[in-house]
Amino acid sequence: MTDGNRERRTRREAVISTPERRSIVADRVRPGLARGGPPLVTFAFVLALWQGVTVVYDVPTVILPSPIDVGAALAEGYPTLLADAAVTAATAALGLGAGAAVGLVFAFAMIHSRSAARTILPYVVALRIAPLIAVAPLLFLWFGRGIPARALLVATLTLFPMTIATLDGLRSTPSAFLDLAASVGASSLETFLRVRVPVAAPSVFAGLKIAATLAVVGAVVAEFVTLRSGIGYRVFYSAARLETATSYAALAVLSLVGVGFYLLPALLERRVWTT
Repeated sequence: MTDGNRERRTRREAVISTPERRSIVADRVRPGLARGGPPLVTFAFVLALWQGVTVVYDVPTVILPSPIDVGAALAEGYPTLLADAAVTAATAALGLGAGAAVGLVFAFAMIHSRSAARTILPYVVALRIAPLIAVAPLLFLWFGRGIPARALLVATLTLFPMTIATLDGLRSTPSAFLDLAASVGASSLETFLRVRVPVAAPSVFAGLKIAATLAVVGAVVAEFVTLRSGIGYRVFYSAARLETATSYAALAVLSLVGVGFYLLPALLERRVWTT
């Protein structure tokens, strides 16, 4: 903020009375409470219920650790869990980027060519129908077990929602819009960029949000199969050693990673529509 803006803001705040200032603060805080209040209250209720069940029924920690036990495991092992989360996030991000890029290219090709649609679409659907756990060993046999191979597995999972959502969005362009573009002599490229793409944007973002959450799922499946690193590996390893509290802590971190992956395209969508 510049000195001039800061000075004007200070002068404006100086002339506002205390009740008015409280009203302004309340107006700013109220929307945040409306959005975040219900989930936080629900979360607190679930934790309280969970803690009560473990205490009342004296459930062994190895079967169901209390939230306090999970919190302690999280506090003790957070450096390891954060490192695992970074590996999972990197794998999911690479796979999401690859799947989204290829999906967009496929959708763009299919909207311009019926031959491309008849050729590409069956393979995209077939790839989605194939069980991920069956595809994974083949990919790891061909490309190794590192992050690039795991990201490739994630890409096979994210390709379908991106392709179908983008294609449906492009096809949903009202004919009146296309007729109007043709009447003003717009080229095919101009019609595509200025008419079809804006109309398809909501569908593209919807597909991207679905693909983002699937990317995390795919990364965890890949880590279950390769058993090298990542949150999926940490959950498997701790469960095998009956370290149930650590497994729950890893799942909590995994949930945060998944929420973050969903929020990124959601925030990007909001920014695109508000600028």
